[in-house]
Amino acid sequence: MNTILGAHMSISGGIYKAVESAQAVGCQCVQIFTKNSNQWRGKTLTQKDIDLFQDALGRCGVSHPISHDSYLINLGAPADELWEKSIAAFEDELIRADALGIPYVVTHPGSYTTSSPQAGLDRIVEGLKRVLEHTDGIKTRCLLENTAGQGTNLGFELEHLAYIMENVEGVKPTATAGDDFRLGVCFDTCHAFAAGYDFTTEEKYADMMAHFSEIIGLHRFRAFHINDATKDLGSRVDRHAHIGYGKIGLEAFRLLLNDARFADVPKYLETPKGTQKNEETDTEEDWDIVNLRTLRGLITG
Repeated sequence: MNTILGAHMSISGGIYKAVESAQAVGCQCVQIFTKNSNQWRGKTLTQKDIDLFQDALGRCGVSHPISHDSYLINLGAPADELWEKSIAAFEDELIRADALGIPYVVTHPGSYTTSSPQAGLDRIVEGLKRVLEHTDGIKTRCLLENTAGQGTNLGFELEHLAYIMENVEGVKPTATAGDDFRLGVCFDTCHAFAAGYDFTTEEKYADMMAHFSEIIGLHRFRAFHINDATKDLGSRVDRHAHIGYGKIGLEAFRLLLNDARFADVPKYLETPKGTQKNEETDTEEDWDIVNLRTLRGLITG
């Protein structure tokens, strides 16, 4: 089975550099920030930026680029100033991605902070309605990422994502008519495990996916973040680990990678960067290379 695997890469030195870095470690797909993730707005994209990025994708044979929005954005914020600022920033994220030809922007739904979970969900709904109305003419879509549920973060229950999608779009997320939706899902394995979703055996994996299919619809899954977890099942702590070095275990990844329903859905590592010593060659090896090799070794089809 030709599973599409890649990783999140730095744009230091130019957005196109992320594509070259992805190729260097053997990625087939790549996730990026289109600007500094700790800033509200980035430098305006030039035509040269766009051309270099598109050229790099073709030259390096890397496909399925996606971007992740700034971590400053909180569409669930009860404070009007932060909420309005988040709406404007997320609109900018979608417009930047669209200019680069990136089809999806991944976002954490938001946090309710000093309000309540329901108030936070309703705030996210209203914020996304505004964003999608203001960016109606672009092709880029939004992917809601499931979260670990740390602090007041929303999105750790699939019902949260279903509520947001249904109330923004006016139809149940399981609807498939036309399949022309502006909202999809990016499923993060570490976040799901930390939130209490157990998919470590064949039976548990099947049960979880059946639940997801009933609540959201598997056709909404447009990307996966493939990460092991340093903390226990249901810990509600978001700490990513290298594949096979965390609490999830390799069997869960084997089941996901060999699920034919998701063969065409790209999967991106968000594991810690750095190197590991390869005992066979006595050289330092990039962790992305190690993790991608581990994942590919689990594919049986």
